[in-house]
Amino acid sequence: MKISTKGRYGLTIMMELASRFGEGPTSLKSIAEKHQLSEHYLEQLIAPLRNAGLVKSIRGAYGGYILSKSPEEISSGDVIRVLEGPISPVDFTEEDDPAKRDLWIRIKDSIAEVLDSTTLSSLITYQDEGKNSNYMFYI
Repeated sequence: MKISTKGRYGLTIMMELASRFGEGPTSLKSIAEKHQLSEHYLEQLIAPLRNAGLVKSIRGAYGGYILSKSPEEISSGDVIRVLEGPISPVDFTEEDDPAKRDLWIRIKDSIAEVLDSTTLSSLITYQDEGKNSNYMFYI
């Protein structure tokens, strides 16, 4: 399963809104400028997030977007499903070999568990503790 720019940029929007939760609306222009993204593209991504009830729009001169719930209540899985569709590494059918079908289901369930257990709050407060250090080897 590969997350497209829709999912990645959508998660960027949601993390920005989460980091500013309780401070009032945030404009897509400010998010686009901060992350050097297309404001027009972000406008296309915010619509399904709003329709799904994850964000609310505030009109007016100082308008923008806010999260509809606290960052602890929105998972990355919520965002990815809205923008990418169902989480599944492959499209499998009932005719597939039962062993392969079980493998695909276990992979799908593992991905879903990670996405659903990772909240926006945990993403914005993440601190790298060196778990994924890149090692450099010299020969």
